[in-house]
Amino acid sequence: MKTVVAASALCFALLASLRPAHAESFAVVDVKGAMFQTEDGMRAAAQMKKLSDRRQKEIDGKQTSLAQMKIDIERQARFLSRQALTRRMEVWQKEMGSLQSVYLDYTTELEKKQKELTAPILQKMIVLITKVARQAGYDIVFDRQAAAYARPDLDITDKIVQMYNSGEGG
Repeated sequence: MKTVVAASALCFALLASLRPAHAESFAVVDVKGAMFQTEDGMRAAAQMKKLSDRRQKEIDGKQTSLAQMKIDIERQARFLSRQALTRRMEVWQKEMGSLQSVYLDYTTELEKKQKELTAPILQKMIVLITKVARQAGYDIVFDRQAAAYARPDLDITDKIVQMYNSGEGG
């Protein structure tokens, strides 16, 4: 019995000595949030809002026009021949399809523009995150959105934003 206890103690001692000299070090950063806290990110967001508002105004105008067209068709339905009513409904449906196509085109355009505006910011962020990780000895830096929980002291977002805004991003 004593030999089993002694062997167990020896195994635990060996396992304890096999642990690395330092534990892994982690940090988190809210990459998306940080991007839009930078001066460049705020300018990009303002550009996107301006473009989005302009596109939305165009869509709203077309929707209003089509809504009025539908009301007119419904009012005149009992006075029009079946053929004339069918023709007007076909025109209205075609215009609705066109509006949906325009909406999809605008959405694609906005996504493309956002990528175009944020890609350089993201590249600078990655450089800064790498720099901070190396300086602080972090083995891994997770995106805050991927972590279900992280202690607040592990969050380096503010540091990254400050570094970016001070021109360290290159």
